[in-house]
Amino acid sequence: MDLKRYNRQMILPDFGITAQEKLAESSVLVVGAGGLGCPVLQILVSSGIGAIGIVDFDIVEMDNLHRQFLYDEQDVGTPKVIAAVEHLNKMNTDTEMAAFQEMLTSDNVFSIIHNFDVIVDCTDNFTTRYLLNDACALLKKPLAYASIFRHEGQISVFNVEKDNKVTNYRDLFPVPPNQNEVPDCNEAGVLPAHSAVIGTFQANEVIKLLIGSEDVLIHQLLSFNTRNYQSMIVNFNPCQEKSGPETIEQFKNFNYEEFCNIRKENDIRSTADLQTFLNQKNSIMIDVREADELPRLNALQALEIPLASLGQNLKTLENYENLCFICASGKRSRKALELTKTYFPEKEIKHFPAGAKSILS
Repeated sequence: MDLKRYNRQMILPDFGITAQEKLAESSVLVVGAGGLGCPVLQILVSSGIGAIGIVDFDIVEMDNLHRQFLYDEQDVGTPKVIAAVEHLNKMNTDTEMAAFQEMLTSDNVFSIIHNFDVIVDCTDNFTTRYLLNDACALLKKPLAYASIFRHEGQISVFNVEKDNKVTNYRDLFPVPPNQNEVPDCNEAGVLPAHSAVIGTFQANEVIKLLIGSEDVLIHQLLSFNTRNYQSMIVNFNPCQEKSGPETIEQFKNFNYEEFCNIRKENDIRSTADLQTFLNQKNSIMIDVREADELPRLNALQALEIPLASLGQNLKTLENYENLCFICASGKRSRKALELTKTYFPEKEIKHFPAGAKSILS
């Protein structure tokens, strides 16, 4: 380790060489290499963390670049973990990198997280968030959490004992919201400065935790609004009514998709099944994305009706018997399905949760 590289942080009165050595001896796993994961990774690598793992199964897309500064235009189409490791290795060769190009599941989560000192939740869906939280709780792994919604972000640190108690994500949110209540950034939007600020806060909590600071957000949730700079810290205690697996065996049998209200009976899971569905008489695909979202599905002759205006255009679907909705990530298409199902209960209505890009890939 070249100590000269870290001189500016080591001269801090409450940091010093001891803290730097702690970082160099630490390992951190970042789950999600998107809007939060990118600033977290860049800050942790720059600060001199000894080993960092990255979990992500997605590829770099053009609409990632405005906020995911770790990538550039040449990375579009490349798996995020591969592009991230390549760029991060150029930033700091002191840090050992490991890439996990896979979706986190109950089958692989323990084998992935068990070798790391701290886990960082940079995910964007509740299924993975609860799964990761429960796995970390069972293995007693500290978990640095953050989430963003438009201009507001939340940060906290879980599974660390303080004041003779341990808290986790389920103590804050024992029950997940309904699917339609919390849109992702594809629907809600996000500014690059916002994800960068909240990701920076999250990385800061990881560093404070690793060096033994007393000012970590344990049993506390920080809420920060980047539009008006209002902030609030909420103290919380263990929740007596939280539900969740208490053993590894219970964890492996826990249905996270059902717990998070994800219903799959109306899902079309493959492009082959989608084509079969659309080959039926009086069948149509409806693209509920906004007009400026790419790629367009012109070759598939999909109707283009943005979700926001679907309610006013339901009559255009009256002559079709089989409807399949599609969007970018499956959230808007599921909302469209549920809306249309109430209006046309006799029709066969499905959606394609893999999204438009998977059809043309």
